[in-house]
Amino acid sequence: MITRVSGIGPVDAVFEAPPSKSYTHRALIAAALASGRSRITAPLRAADTELTAQGFESLGVPIEWRADEITVTGCGGVLPAQDEVTIDCGNSGTTLRMLTSVALLSRHPVVLTGSARMLERPIGSLASALQTLGGEVAFAGRQGFPPIRITGQLRGGKAEIDGSVSSQFISSILMAAPYAGEDVELTLPAPPASRSYIDVTADVMFRFGARLERRGYDWFRVKSGAAYRGRDYRIEGDYSSASYLFAVAAVCGGRVSVRGLNPASVQGDRRFIEALEMMGCRVTAGADAVTVERTGDLSGIDIDMSSSPDTVQTLAVVAATAASPTTITGIAHLQYKESDRAGVTAGILQRMGAGVQVTDDSLTVTPAPLHGVLVDPHDDHRTAMAFAVLGLAVGGMAIRDPGCVEKSFPGFWEALYGQGLL
Repeated sequence: MITRVSGIGPVDAVFEAPPSKSYTHRALIAAALASGRSRITAPLRAADTELTAQGFESLGVPIEWRADEITVTGCGGVLPAQDEVTIDCGNSGTTLRMLTSVALLSRHPVVLTGSARMLERPIGSLASALQTLGGEVAFAGRQGFPPIRITGQLRGGKAEIDGSVSSQFISSILMAAPYAGEDVELTLPAPPASRSYIDVTADVMFRFGARLERRGYDWFRVKSGAAYRGRDYRIEGDYSSASYLFAVAAVCGGRVSVRGLNPASVQGDRRFIEALEMMGCRVTAGADAVTVERTGDLSGIDIDMSSSPDTVQTLAVVAATAASPTTITGIAHLQYKESDRAGVTAGILQRMGAGVQVTDDSLTVTPAPLHGVLVDPHDDHRTAMAFAVLGLAVGGMAIRDPGCVEKSFPGFWEALYGQGLL
């Protein structure tokens, strides 16, 4: 299937922010491990978050989805699976990585596998740290990559972990750590990738009752026995999904407002609206909405997006419509995402006519006259959404496999149709 995107003029649109994918994953995990029942309101029901819920259901945790809430009956830190369980995590890296540590709370072996792309995404650093903490992780195929078979118990203690591939390695251990036999202490020898997601993890852990000490992003200690408690929890809006909506104003001109975003959020992808402001957009953050307006030319910028990886592609397509070059740094870990995002983005922009240079840790976009192309997103939701937005400015764009947006923003196309943009 292909969705065609035509060029439009300046916009004036108001959207509702989709719920945060990162917060929904983590709230599901805390609620599933907690003592008692939790009600999660306004969750993101998307392919990725459903995979996490299904994983816990396979491990014996009752989860009930309703129209706008999830009810979870927690297991108190002892997963009730009655036998060995195999969980297909699909293309959800968050699901597989988070469940890797959680699996040590089962009395039976747990096998985690996923899509072909998932089997190319490394997990060796997480496995090594868990083995130090009492677990056993066996690789069914290539060493350091899924599928994996997890046995043993989360004993606790001290471990060093490399988070340069993904901060989810750290988040995975932290979220399971309240149920370790003793305190868990993690030391990071180098700054982690996407470190703002650790802040989201810490926020959810705190709100569900865990005790976490930290020193920046290089040392963490979780108190054993300070377990999660069931509670009512509301999911905030997602800044990474909102980035595509804000980008409509940035590439087409006009104004876009997004309601339902937390102005005090720890989400690192808030940096995207800071980047738009640096480029020349007017940004207004009110109590009920954030508004982005473009009234003139945008200027290129140099910016480090290491803590905002999910908005790099969105910023790159905006940069292609600016008046001068933009260099985005801090992108080395993008090669481990659903696709090699820097390489894929560069290739599409070059086919459209832009000048693009890619290094191991940077992407430079030099604006030039653009034309629409057929985009194959390689089953990557963020590629599809970023280039659909650029198509609104350029016209003549066609997006193959538009359904891949179900992974994080199922209502993306409907949101654009609803505002008359498609």
